[in-house]
Amino acid sequence: MTRTVWIKADDSVGDWDTRRARITTALEAGADWVLVDEYDVARVRELGEINVAAFRTDGDVTVIDDAEEDEPNARPDAVVVGKDGEGDGTIDLPSDYSGSADLSTIRRESETDTGAYVRILAKEYEAFAEAAAVDADHTIVVGEDWAIIPLENLIARIGEETDLVAGVTSAEEAKTAFETLEIGSDAVLLDADDPDEIRRTVEVRDAAERETLDLQFAEVVEIERAGSGDRVCVDTGNLLEHDEGMLVGSMSRGLVFVHAETAESPYVASRPFRVNAGAVHAYVRTPDGGTKYLAELQSGDEVQVVDLEGHTREAIVGRVKIEKRPMFRVALETADGDRIETLLQNAETIKVATVEGRTAVTDLEAGDELRIYYEDTARHFGEAVEESIIEK
Repeated sequence: MTRTVWIKADDSVGDWDTRRARITTALEAGADWVLVDEYDVARVRELGEINVAAFRTDGDVTVIDDAEEDEPNARPDAVVVGKDGEGDGTIDLPSDYSGSADLSTIRRESETDTGAYVRILAKEYEAFAEAAAVDADHTIVVGEDWAIIPLENLIARIGEETDLVAGVTSAEEAKTAFETLEIGSDAVLLDADDPDEIRRTVEVRDAAERETLDLQFAEVVEIERAGSGDRVCVDTGNLLEHDEGMLVGSMSRGLVFVHAETAESPYVASRPFRVNAGAVHAYVRTPDGGTKYLAELQSGDEVQVVDLEGHTREAIVGRVKIEKRPMFRVALETADGDRIETLLQNAETIKVATVEGRTAVTDLEAGDELRIYYEDTARHFGEAVEESIIEK
């Protein structure tokens, strides 16, 4: 599931200066959507590139339709109904409501995504949201002083026909929404002015997307000089922490943890954005759980960064440096007796993670144990496949 963060920036949050501040922070933080009134769509487009959802409150003939040819920038990516109507309680629902949602704007043919906005004011509004979800690409539900029960109910009842967007007022509430019933909402709609809260909510989204890997140790059975090869340095557009690195190796099923060059050295200054990853043929793990050859990487690609506990995040490749350098061949044996290998540059600055801690590849000896990621599966064009492949 891909999680997204929406930022509420319609006229209910304040004047244009207040709304613009929220939108600007959303752009800078990396939020996915802003939810505004239809007359603000063009102004949002002027501020930057972000998905724009717009409330429609005055029927089928709107600013949005009129602007399609004259002002294409005023057309939103999604049209949302429910404000100033049944969705937000402006028009009351009967307490015994159990029918369908009469959302004609959503049901009509449209090139844009459609959304329904529902405040969960009472039990009948849960039923209304469930009915609206049948036709809406996005179903936004906002609880009033809510316990988590209404969200649990809707997660359980609403299928994949809609993206469920939970209204929240803090990053902490966003985390809860993403974790509810171990499934979570597809997205959150944050209603908050605090720029730090907006940034923290985006960080919660990113954390919810990331996997945690089960790293293990494998024993070094051979280490030998292997002559010169074409070595790849991966320079990222991100600063890496001291306990972070990348997973690389000659066999896709067993990837070795190689530290980022965050440590100072008598020989060269630290390069906390760099991982000296090995030879051109080696695999490197990517954020989607796949692999790429190091030789294939180029500026703008994403690679997976992992720490010693297996927590992952993504990093953008800024530059790839391929140079001829002397290499070591490192062969390891896993706990179940499988043999994996990789080639690493023969240099003191290349560090791997052993049981004893951060160790230069030049200091490795047979019997040392290296931290690896192991999965007993073959790969075809970087994708895991169920077939027999021999790598040696």
